[in-house]
Amino acid sequence: MAEQLTDRADLSDLIAAGIRDIPDFPKPGITFKDITPLLGTPEALRAVVSAVAAYYGTDAVDAVVGLEARGFILGAPIALELDAGFVPVRKAGKLPARTLRESYDLEYGTATVEMHADAITPGSRVLIVDDVLATGGTARAAVELVRRAGGTVVGLSVLMELAFLQGRDQLTDVDVHALTVV
Repeated sequence: MAEQLTDRADLSDLIAAGIRDIPDFPKPGITFKDITPLLGTPEALRAVVSAVAAYYGTDAVDAVVGLEARGFILGAPIALELDAGFVPVRKAGKLPARTLRESYDLEYGTATVEMHADAITPGSRVLIVDDVLATGGTARAAVELVRRAGGTVVGLSVLMELAFLQGRDQLTDVDVHALTVV
């Protein structure tokens, strides 16, 4: 059970056991961090959700922004645990109503993400959730979207930070919470 995982090293080990490397995906030279084994293990998923919720606490967050696509999977149960709303940030062209848009660079190209323009109530305290912090481009774009909507970013929480890509350098004005760092 998640309640038994009081030691950060135990949580890190549980996370590491649930992630597999897929070389040369989505293109040669990139090693994709696949979290589907972790998601398939209720103990690991519960531990991750509980650890993030415990770090922020239920009084600190009004909304959780989940980044497409794996940030959706983690962000929704974290939002429930925090008694907060959930807001998806999606790839361009996927949301049906008026959106705010932000483009960014990533390790293998460029991309654009969008959020519904009315998804964040001005003054809301917002936690951004994703699975991996790599170069920081997606997270930086989400921070900008939340701020443009009038929200206050209380933090970015990720399952895993790839420290060698220095994504944290893009987020010096944000509290970055990584459950494990590689």
